[in-house]
Amino acid sequence: MNTKQLIPAQILCSHYNIEVSFFDSLYKMGLIQIEVVGQDQFVHQDRINDLEKIIRLHNELHVNLEGIDVIFNLLEKERELREELIALQNRLRLYEE
Repeated sequence: MNTKQLIPAQILCSHYNIEVSFFDSLYKMGLIQIEVVGQDQFVHQDRINDLEKIIRLHNELHVNLEGIDVIFNLLEKERELREELIALQNRLRLYEE
């Protein structure tokens, strides 16, 4: 496994000033994915953006974990609908030409 792209959970907790229990709660709710190597927990660097969004929602807007879960589900649904709209628009262009 390439650990160069993994960031230790302890470093993330320290950097973002969050408790390890908050981090564990995010994992239990499925909001973040954790890679376990040996005894240590890591987060892939591609998922840091989502983690930062979650922390901002929680700290700045005081959204609880359930609310964050709803927000992320709605954002995912919106992304899927946007992709479907683009695909349908492309198909429509074929018939218009």
